[in-house]
Amino acid sequence: MWLLSASLFSLTAVPASFAISAEMSAHPENALTSAPPTLDAWCKRVTPRLPKVSLADCRTAKLNVSGVTSVEGLALMLRDFPADTKRKHPLRILLIGGIHGDEHTASSIVFKWMEILQKNRAQEFQWKVAPIINPDGLLARKRVNARGVDLNRNFPTADWDKEARVYWEKKTKSDPRRFPGNAPISEPESRWVFDTIKYFKPHVIISVHAPFGVLDLDGPAKPPRRFGRLVYNRVGVYPGSLGNYSGIHQEIPVLTIELPNALKMPVDVEINRIWQDMQVWIRNNISARKK
Repeated sequence: MWLLSASLFSLTAVPASFAISAEMSAHPENALTSAPPTLDAWCKRVTPRLPKVSLADCRTAKLNVSGVTSVEGLALMLRDFPADTKRKHPLRILLIGGIHGDEHTASSIVFKWMEILQKNRAQEFQWKVAPIINPDGLLARKRVNARGVDLNRNFPTADWDKEARVYWEKKTKSDPRRFPGNAPISEPESRWVFDTIKYFKPHVIISVHAPFGVLDLDGPAKPPRRFGRLVYNRVGVYPGSLGNYSGIHQEIPVLTIELPNALKMPVDVEINRIWQDMQVWIRNNISARKK
């Protein structure tokens, strides 16, 4: 176990482009079935927790290291899907899953959507995709990260210092599953999302959760009526939440997709329908605002 953890921790010292592309260049015939040792070790750790995502699925996602690791030293992995070069000003979309570690399907469905993105080389939008924001929570089957912080209550919303702890103590009765942390963006995982928003400047953020089975939207955009069987129904705004920080205070629309089950995936037809409806909503409701 120590050796595996050490190899994963060393991901931060290896440039992503070298780690991923060197192996593929040396053995192009294995590009769809094998993966660099670092990615392979990461996939072997996380896939047992991901319904309907096999080790081969994880390998072929061709994820890159972000340069940031979780509290326990697991790499935060991502994949960029550039837009078609013919598009002068494509919309930038940040798609994340698994900010709560016990919502396994929230990560699995992002892997399935990456499969769709890989098949379409002429992308309409520019995508940055991170399927597992909270790998430590995923492995531990816990909502919180390894320091017991709810990452979706750890973003620097206005008056976080005054509101987050009070809300946690009074509204949740100090529920340990919703502990906001001792300071905003105190965790490496939430800090990575915060920093990525700053430099990537997405026009919209798609955050996948479970198990409420609804859609929610924070920020300046028209809410969707439905994606597949999921219908729009407000979940709420909380101190330190991503929707509160990015949607309300940064005016970057945050669309929350709440799948109906945290452990059981939707059928393939529904997975594809949610994806297709999402594309239509983005196309019709998200504008390329200047940042």
